[in-house]
Amino acid sequence: MACCVESRRVSGYRQDSETNLSRGILSYTGVHPSIRGEVWEFLLGCYDPKSTFDERDRIRQHRRRQYATWKEECRQLFPLVGSGRFITSPVITDDGQPIQDPMIIPETNPANGLAVLPQDNNRISSINSANILENVADKKLIQWMLTLHQIGLDVVRTDRTLVFYEKQENLSKLWDILAVYAWIDKEVGYGQGMSDLCSPMIILLDDEADAFWCFERLMRRYRGNFRCIGRTLGVEAQLSNLASITQVVDPKLHKHIEHIGGGDYVFAFRMLMVLFRREFSFCDSLYLWEMMWALEYDPHMFLMYEEAQSVSERAEGFKGKAKSIRQCGKYERQNMRNGAKDSESPLPISVFLVASVLKDKSTKLLDEARGLDDVVKILNDTTGNLDAKKACMEAVKLHKKYLRKAKKA
Repeated sequence: MACCVESRRVSGYRQDSETNLSRGILSYTGVHPSIRGEVWEFLLGCYDPKSTFDERDRIRQHRRRQYATWKEECRQLFPLVGSGRFITSPVITDDGQPIQDPMIIPETNPANGLAVLPQDNNRISSINSANILENVADKKLIQWMLTLHQIGLDVVRTDRTLVFYEKQENLSKLWDILAVYAWIDKEVGYGQGMSDLCSPMIILLDDEADAFWCFERLMRRYRGNFRCIGRTLGVEAQLSNLASITQVVDPKLHKHIEHIGGGDYVFAFRMLMVLFRREFSFCDSLYLWEMMWALEYDPHMFLMYEEAQSVSERAEGFKGKAKSIRQCGKYERQNMRNGAKDSESPLPISVFLVASVLKDKSTKLLDEARGLDDVVKILNDTTGNLDAKKACMEAVKLHKKYLRKAKKA
């Protein structure tokens, strides 16, 4: 009986997916854990909301083959990709020379953090990189290989309190996905924080390729945060937007933050980079994400992504297509009602979520913050104490208020 009920729940969602998403039903209710992975694929634009099961299956099989091709390409360049092992120390110098004896992790001993072989818990595993690497001249290949150990270092630190990551195969899966993504998106590569964004995809979707594509869709939204322009990260543009928003919706708080030397809003860097993974528990952060995506939902995302020819082009935004305001999420509808054009990229709701946190702590910040350390401490005290539903509702209100005031200015 339980199986039949669950089957009807999933079937019912599939039949009415576009209605649920466009009307914002998911915006404040969240998704049942049993179908969360599948719903996320719709929310992130992996599939057309009007597609049939057979159509999605054909797309899914095509994408799995594409991922397998990319992964094999990476394996040819660096044999540890797909081997179930990964590295946590450099294997190559900046000028392309192999480094002797890099650290390879086939299994991690959580007691001491050392890389050990499964059959011998006291023997550190290492290999001679000269056996698998030659001198590398291609600059893009050098850059990719220089990131592989950083990915490994982040992998062993990501969500390690979860039982899921006690299995070596799941750690390796996370490393493989991030390594492949860094190879295909050469402009952005890998940046610290991507492992936090990718981790939930691996937990929710059993097939590695499906998890990769879900993460790839997520990165289309947020890759700009990781993009380096000169010596600055793209997220700094979001921090600048946050400052502008706060100045409009809470000028007194903005003036105080500027007075104590926080006008660049760098204290909010982590919130935007990893989408509140530190401010909420793991389960609450998933709930927050899907509420954000439902509010921002645009049913044309699938077409936009499929028609793009490159990673950078896919990230530029949806242009030149007519939109139905009825189909969009609440946040997107507000943008359209306030004159946002298709060629414009509206501010992500994540920026308004940070603004809602600042507004919630406004009194405390004004009374107690006398320097940036105080701001950081007050915001850190919110860890585990934020209400995701309340934060999203407040973010929508602030967004509406900002658009109204900005339009008058």
